[in-house]
Amino acid sequence: MSLLDDVAERDGWRCWVCDEPVDPGMSVNDSRGPSVDSRTADRKAKVPERLAHRGCNTRKGAVKVVIAWPDRLHVAEPAPLITVAGRLERKGGREMVGRCPTKQDAQETADWLVDRFSRLVPGMPVTANVEPGGGQFLVILATGRR
Repeated sequence: MSLLDDVAERDGWRCWVCDEPVDPGMSVNDSRGPSVDSRTADRKAKVPERLAHRGCNTRKGAVKVVIAWPDRLHVAEPAPLITVAGRLERKGGREMVGRCPTKQDAQETADWLVDRFSRLVPGMPVTANVEPGGGQFLVILATGRR
């Protein structure tokens, strides 16, 4: 098995950047085809390879990638998820990642974040809590030290 197949099987054939399925039969030269990528632009960082669409990998180039929040979520001032992931990986603890107008919006956001982080940072156990504050609901991610 090639490195691409190994990485893709481990990642469940999902692009770590856009979180969409990657077609294993697609040409590696097609923008929706599979490619192996590191999650960081820092070549010195010891980050395992991840599966990405060729187009997602090319678009991010040598700059830090931005993980998009879904439009269906109602979140004010959403935190940059790659930055949050890096801090939680290094330090553990808790971090507020967004504010929502209703408890239902906050819970939907919390559920999405736990699911997304399970693929964004495999092996890092993340929980999400919803706390009222200032007439809004805060979504807080938490993890222990690694």
